[in-house]
Amino acid sequence: MMMTRFARRQALGLLASTSALAAAPLAAKGKGGPLYKDASAPIDLRVRDLLGRMTLEEKVGQIIALWATKADIMDDLIFSPAKASKAYPVSFGQITRPSDRRGAPNGSTQAGGVGARWRTPADTVAFINAVQKWAVEDTRLGIPILFHEESLHGYMATDATMFPMAIGLAGSFDRQLMTDVQSVIAREVRARGVHLALSPVVDIARDPRWGRIEETFGEDPYLCGEMGVAAVLGLQGEGKQIGPDKVMATLKHMTGHGQPQAGENIAPAPISERELRENFFPPFRQVVKRTGIAAVMPSYNEIDGVPSHQNKWLLGDILRGEWHFDGAVVSDYGAVPELDTIHHVQPDLEATARAALRAGVDCELPDGLAYRTLVEQVRAGKVPLEAVNLACTRMLTLKFRAGLFENPWPRADYDALTGNAEARALALKAAHKSIVLLKNDGTLPLKPGAHRKVAVIGPNAAIARLGGYSSIPRQAVSLLDGVKAKLGNRADIVHAQGVFITQSEDRSVDEVLLADPAKNRQLIAEAVEVAKTADIILLAIGDTEQTSREGFAKNHLGDRTSLDLVGEQNDLFAAMKATGKPVVVCAINGRPPSYPAVVDGANALIECWYPGQEGGTAMADILFGDVNPGAKLPVTVARDAGQIPIFYNRKPSSRRGYLFADTSPLFPFGFGLSYTKFAFGPPRLSASRIGVGGDVTVEVDVRNVGTVAGEEVVQLYVHDQTASVTRPLKELKGFERIALAPGESRTVRLTIGPEAFALWNLDMREVVEPGLFDIMVGPDSATLQTATLEIV
Repeated sequence: MMMTRFARRQALGLLASTSALAAAPLAAKGKGGPLYKDASAPIDLRVRDLLGRMTLEEKVGQIIALWATKADIMDDLIFSPAKASKAYPVSFGQITRPSDRRGAPNGSTQAGGVGARWRTPADTVAFINAVQKWAVEDTRLGIPILFHEESLHGYMATDATMFPMAIGLAGSFDRQLMTDVQSVIAREVRARGVHLALSPVVDIARDPRWGRIEETFGEDPYLCGEMGVAAVLGLQGEGKQIGPDKVMATLKHMTGHGQPQAGENIAPAPISERELRENFFPPFRQVVKRTGIAAVMPSYNEIDGVPSHQNKWLLGDILRGEWHFDGAVVSDYGAVPELDTIHHVQPDLEATARAALRAGVDCELPDGLAYRTLVEQVRAGKVPLEAVNLACTRMLTLKFRAGLFENPWPRADYDALTGNAEARALALKAAHKSIVLLKNDGTLPLKPGAHRKVAVIGPNAAIARLGGYSSIPRQAVSLLDGVKAKLGNRADIVHAQGVFITQSEDRSVDEVLLADPAKNRQLIAEAVEVAKTADIILLAIGDTEQTSREGFAKNHLGDRTSLDLVGEQNDLFAAMKATGKPVVVCAINGRPPSYPAVVDGANALIECWYPGQEGGTAMADILFGDVNPGAKLPVTVARDAGQIPIFYNRKPSSRRGYLFADTSPLFPFGFGLSYTKFAFGPPRLSASRIGVGGDVTVEVDVRNVGTVAGEEVVQLYVHDQTASVTRPLKELKGFERIALAPGESRTVRLTIGPEAFALWNLDMREVVEPGLFDIMVGPDSATLQTATLEIV
């Protein structure tokens, strides 16, 4: 059983210290109790003391979890101490998603589905309190239980605040906003007694066919890293130990997940080591380097023939060795058994447990089905005890860092801290800052009262689409709701469905069926009659939570071959255009808006993503000019699926061209319009020449030359003119979102250093090579001015 050298050193050091403790456990100094219960003692000593008191069964119990197996500890969906003591006499380490009553008896409730029966907030708190009381008072060592929940863009539980989807938040290019949003999420999760959140996702995403692109921060390594760091600081705060309103974060999914073969979820990621180091590793590395990130989750996919959950090089040599990560590695749901059932690199469940543990996976989620075999495997000599000790140590360390031994309880005021006015206001602000203006012929902004009758039409007009990994908030505002509230009695609002996209709105169902085309044609005809009576058309189209989602099983698909609108939505748009009325399109979706016909024909287009529970109000605020949009695209938008993968930081030999087609994207990375105009001056460098270890400050003057206040994102890109290995034509290395009044100007200063200029050379060493570098600044990746820097 080979372990990485780093893990072996940890294990040997651990065994040396725990062997004596096992023979003579330490008492808490001056208190007469065990050291592990002394809150003033260092965490490492507390962990060693506790480990030394534990049996093999208790250690393995700490690295498993309960989800579907919650049935073992419940009586009529209520926690039963008697059942828990009988089923788990040595206790267990973790419970998966306490907000979900039953767990996942079948696929329809997995991976963000809403098929499970939700607990109310009060039920969740009562359940957690009862479980913790049993664990603390009725088990031999009194080790509290760790609870985890999903919180991709809000706590995935009833009544919690739902913010814009991750891809929209990334488009804000606003680090502080991200931190503020995640701070509210942390507060709402923690208030109910949960200490571990399975977010953020920092995979770079280079394939919009992949249904999970909505969960990411986009395609750029630098942007994903900056948003990831901001998110973790919001969830956890500074350092490794969390405060009373914080939760431990989980970095997902390491790695290559966002560019799967053919765009299909969990498919192989045929990515070279250089590509990994240049593009896929950097966001993870930045978060590990700059935060106290508690946990990392490996990806489902394989890289170079090795699935991530048994990849010792990935989880040992890179994550723990090169980056010095000292937290816990927790498995993705079901990924350990899939080493057998999907990847076929292990012959049975027991072998999958050995392989994952050997690679450094410390805890198996959601139910620990494979890791439950470890007790017998250790006794049979198939698994070294030190491997279990090491995994148990890391999971116990999380519990001490979270303060679980001092206070494992939910807060009494959890209800007041959930979905309150402050959280709703922040959700609205986040939606404002996430919506991108992609096209405008002058139709926007609309003036309230200028149109006698406004038609709000489309399959996404009267429903608040929240996207995947969301729950049921206390309120949710649709576009139709928002427009009605905005206009009041200043205009007549008329509405038509236009088309239905799918036959069902339940994202947890396995089979996705498109709506009946004949019925949709009838609805289009009805919408035309409604639109003819109006002065302007607001058309809400895009995706549903069914048409782009996580495809986690062969019978639960979520990826697509086409990027264009599905159903009869293009027909609906054409019919609206044919009325001769101005058409403003509100794209509400999780995947980038690759709608060529719509882009060509619309008078204006706003990309709303899934804008969260306050999205309808935010869309109306932007459409009617109360808020000036300032977000940018965190992805390149393809014209056609045949261009994939298409991303801005391409190599110079790419995009020679196609027969009969335009090679340019529909919209470039970083693009976004405003209701005002900004003028950029040329970049100025603090020095024209620096050493290989030096920094340079880049200054650029930006002026609002329009008539309304607005926000702009200043973007800085770098290009190495000549290098020992091929380099991208441009790479984002800095950004700042600024607000300017009409006529106001500001000098933006961005400092970049060796990290911005480094490459992985022919010997796979990270170095800065002397030479000339283009320093480019502008409002997006396609509109840039350049200065030249020499590195000597």
